[in-house]
Amino acid sequence: MKTFTAIALASLLLAGCSTVESDTSRAPIQMGESLRPIPGSITYGGQPRTRLTKAPIGSIVPHRFRNEFGELTLETYVIQPDRSLKLVSRRVIRSPFGNDDP
Repeated sequence: MKTFTAIALASLLLAGCSTVESDTSRAPIQMGESLRPIPGSITYGGQPRTRLTKAPIGSIVPHRFRNEFGELTLETYVIQPDRSLKLVSRRVIRSPFGNDDP
């Protein structure tokens, strides 16, 4: 009987949870041409002044930082033939506790 009560209670608690996010402007994973730099991105405010001259063209450059909402953000850049960086993907990690270190 105790097991049934525990399962029923857990079912009720989980029924109140929702995984659907109504704000589509902060999607967890973003990719494509429409991806724009946000505050904290390497290319926010323009390309960096220093160029990556030793890295091969097409190399992937990962970048981790906290966005304006305090969420861990993982971005991926690709080095272009002119040595500029192109933002190709962004993933936002939302922790219910908000204490994951980048």
